[in-house]
Amino acid sequence: MTDQTARATRFRALHEGPEPLLLPNPWDAGTARLLASLGFDALATTSLGVANQAGRTRATRQDVLDNCRVISEATPLPVNADLENGFADDPAEAAKMIADACACGVAGASIEDATGDRRAPIYDFGLAVERVRAAVEVTRGLPVPLVLTARAENLLYDAGDLDDTIRRLQAFEEAGADVLYAPGLRTLDEMRAVVSSVGRPVNVVMGFADPAITREQLAEIGVRRVSIGGALSRYALGSFLDAAKQMRDGRFGFVADVPPMSDLYRAFKPYSAP
Repeated sequence: MTDQTARATRFRALHEGPEPLLLPNPWDAGTARLLASLGFDALATTSLGVANQAGRTRATRQDVLDNCRVISEATPLPVNADLENGFADDPAEAAKMIADACACGVAGASIEDATGDRRAPIYDFGLAVERVRAAVEVTRGLPVPLVLTARAENLLYDAGDLDDTIRRLQAFEEAGADVLYAPGLRTLDEMRAVVSSVGRPVNVVMGFADPAITREQLAEIGVRRVSIGGALSRYALGSFLDAAKQMRDGRFGFVADVPPMSDLYRAFKPYSAP
């Protein structure tokens, strides 16, 4: 556990750096190594990217855990695990997912209050807080100082307003979460309102936000971590579809934009057998 402990310790420290931590989301060993070669300090899994890779609308619990291991073993960088809702409604059962992800080598993990049920997409406030408390209890008992992120998902489902989001994040902070995260924040004003209402580091996902917002602007309002969710996976698949459509129509102009193999080999070589 020594190496994993060092990664988790490093990951925690990165939330206190002079600039917001940029946390990109690979979906396999190759994309993880490409991101590492670009100088990123940490990585995060994406359950959407895992589902896309498998050709399904949602990844399974085992899919997510297997991917945690693949990404964690791909590079020396700390990895945060997207564990969705822990694949269970019960707080104790959902929290077990954190221990299982830790066993796969991750340095951090997130738990969310989305149910996966379209009819009732967000857990009631009391249950959502209880789930975070259970996650905190499990996290504190792990052999490594895992960083726990608690996510309030209601803005993504029109199941609450910004005030409700802040109320949940404040309760998650009180329950002991290390990082707070509300997907669906779109403007700097919304982000500033969240950051100013809590005392723990805030993660902003730019997959839903105004793309004109810069890292410098996020730093100015106090955001400590910036992720992209499944956007890189979707972008890659979009490029794949565009190229495939050209090929289907008998055109091959996309080949001119293909990166040279030497660029890929440069990223992969440090991990290749002699």
